[in-house]
Amino acid sequence: MSLTAEHGTATRANGKRPEIPPVPEAVNRIVASCPPNLDGLDKMEWYAEQVNALDPAVREEMRKVVDGFVARMPEYDASDLDFGAEACNGMIWYRLDGLKVPKPELGTYDSEVTNVLLLNLMFPRQQDRLFRKYALDYGSELDMGPDEPPRRFRTTVFFDNRQLALSQRMLAWKPRPLRSLGFHPLVERGLMFRYLRDGLTLITGVTGSGKSTTLDSIVNANNNDIEAQIIIIAQPLEFIHKSNKCVVRHREVGTDVESYVDGMVQALRQDPDIVVVGEMRDAESISTAMEMADTGHKVFSTLHTGSAPETIDRIVAEYPPSEQDRIRYRLADVLRCIVSQKLLPAVGGGRILAKEVMWMTPAARAAIKNGNIGEIYQMMWAGADQGQITLEQDLARLLQNGDITAETAVSYANNKRRLLQIIQ
Repeated sequence: MSLTAEHGTATRANGKRPEIPPVPEAVNRIVASCPPNLDGLDKMEWYAEQVNALDPAVREEMRKVVDGFVARMPEYDASDLDFGAEACNGMIWYRLDGLKVPKPELGTYDSEVTNVLLLNLMFPRQQDRLFRKYALDYGSELDMGPDEPPRRFRTTVFFDNRQLALSQRMLAWKPRPLRSLGFHPLVERGLMFRYLRDGLTLITGVTGSGKSTTLDSIVNANNNDIEAQIIIIAQPLEFIHKSNKCVVRHREVGTDVESYVDGMVQALRQDPDIVVVGEMRDAESISTAMEMADTGHKVFSTLHTGSAPETIDRIVAEYPPSEQDRIRYRLADVLRCIVSQKLLPAVGGGRILAKEVMWMTPAARAAIKNGNIGEIYQMMWAGADQGQITLEQDLARLLQNGDITAETAVSYANNKRRLLQIIQ
């Protein structure tokens, strides 16, 4: 599929990407005919009406312009693409080795032109959602031609100072082997349904820290290991797993189900063994995920937190003080593992994974129930034989291996004092 649900192809000519096609004249006509009194949302709604009335062949030519930007992401080894609104200065920007870089050689585009190009990527139902929420998230796929596999993307179109902008992330074209993530064998076994059939595992980190990549590795490993059913609830859907030993079902929030909570509640009646929840956003979704884990399901989800102790504190803080003791006890009973991860700039280019792993032990369970979250860090520090590691220990390992610089290690550490104690 292209950036909408329709097909699009970015072909090669003599081994090189084709030139970015010119913006069709229909786009300029729409911009020029826009009533001068329209602005912001009103203008975008008017643009959408004009776009939706265009001939399908013209709309396909418009899509090819954006597909040309997208098709260069593998060539540049870019993780993200951005364009639209005044913030981009008319240029197409890519994230290269973690840094945003413009590519003026791809041309410059007026923000009114990019408004029309972006609205053209959407069906009317998606446009309506954008106008209601001022942002739209969706998954998409682009055929990259005969020499490369199709690529899938996570895309957000949003309002920026009354104009439209796009931010798009290219997803891995195939899951990484679980073993390549470097988990201790005890932890790796615990992530597999064959060996541990219930409980809640959380993959945490800031946006862009590789949480989805780790989840896809876990799903793929289980899909190739044991006969079971996996239900993935996400917004948007990212990597689409082909059922192998497992039946793998994909439910997109806003398309296949109304909300994460509805997806989890409905999943209880859909005979799952493993449930992957793209994100736990509030107390209701956290409670529902814990209920699923408590009723004998293996549940994986994510949070935007930077360490295992912070993750526990964040979950408890989502509830009123009168409920927090009860939540600590419940969390301690269902939690199996927390992986907190970061992607760091690597020596020689690219990025490398650093992670912190808390595996639930009787001592950790008691610490959570008693509210002694501060003890968790020391348990991880001393728990290497149980598969545990702090972020600082992993940073020291990467530094010793020559994978990162000392400056990078210190910059990304949660506990800089502890890191300096190790590396000095």
